[in-house]
Amino acid sequence: MSFSPAPASRSRSGHALLGCALVVACSVSAGAQGPAESLDAPKPFSAFSASAHALRDSVVLRARAQIGRRYVRGGQSPDRGFDCSGLVRYVMSGLKFSMPRTASQQASLGESIERDTMHLRPGDLLTFGKSRRGISHIGIYVGNGRYVHASSGAGRVIESDLARTSSSLVRAWRGVRRIVLGGAADSTRNGDS
Repeated sequence: MSFSPAPASRSRSGHALLGCALVVACSVSAGAQGPAESLDAPKPFSAFSASAHALRDSVVLRARAQIGRRYVRGGQSPDRGFDCSGLVRYVMSGLKFSMPRTASQQASLGESIERDTMHLRPGDLLTFGKSRRGISHIGIYVGNGRYVHASSGAGRVIESDLARTSSSLVRAWRGVRRIVLGGAADSTRNGDS
């Protein structure tokens, strides 16, 4: 014959078990749970994020400092002038990034980012080409829908709007390469995230 406790004793044992669990849970010391100010402590990657932001800002400042320099095919310096890939190489080398010489070679570096203005961050490389055969132009995104590039048509380094109108002289925007990784979004205004 098996014994089965009465419903009242089952209920009392359940309450006793629940009570014991509450006592144990409440008896954990506050110190073992961690200090309350730890929520306000710096996040482990905040220094990295700040560093990435500062590096992207440096890319933008260095690129904008070259605006007005003359366009020279094969140029790689402020004194002699720039072509598009020479400008990118010069800007990035000042920040200790080693870059290949041509736009098509540079377009294979870094992380590929979706070609959408909402995903751009200052310092991203924008790639352009008139045909599907490849990349023939490159520039540096500086924020607010604008980029700096050495324009053969303008004959100098200029800042242009990415949403410029189409013309036979303007190469189509093909892609985005992110060289400076890390950090959270800069903003969501005009895709500067």
